[in-house]
Amino acid sequence: MEAKVSFIEEKRSRFHRICVYCGSAKGRKSSYQEAAIELGKELVERGIDLVYGGGSIGLMGLVSHAVHDGGRHVIGSVRFQLMIDVATSVLQVTGEPVGEVKAVSGMHERKAEMARYADAFIALPGGYGTLEELLEVITWAQLGIHKKPKLFIMFISYINSPLLVAVWTKAQVQ
Repeated sequence: MEAKVSFIEEKRSRFHRICVYCGSAKGRKSSYQEAAIELGKELVERGIDLVYGGGSIGLMGLVSHAVHDGGRHVIGSVRFQLMIDVATSVLQVTGEPVGEVKAVSGMHERKAEMARYADAFIALPGGYGTLEELLEVITWAQLGIHKKPKLFIMFISYINSPLLVAVWTKAQVQ
């Protein structure tokens, strides 16, 4: 009997953890949701853990669930005030936790923690918070605070303001 040996090509990345910035809303187009799920699956396929804003709703929730359900480690960083209403002990904006959740005292600490854990950054569509996080990570790179790669997965229909187009264009050149 002849034994057959098959090799499965495994997609591995040089990155162990990637930080994904994206919205806590699902967005107006189903393509945003599909992209979030696909990104989560691709991270799993490449053996990459997720660092993200800690919410389990919206695009954040779709990415985090896809990565967590695929068996990879998920690290969320959430402002304590967004996580639990101290007066009522009720979960707030973030929804039910996915994976490991690190509560922090403020937004600057949150962004610093996310950057500290990540080997690279990816941005999907989001709101002002996503844009602010994206700009900060670009600024930190310009200042030499980090030399981590940045990838911006944006949609042409999403970039409809002159400011976003300028940011997108500048980021592509660097």
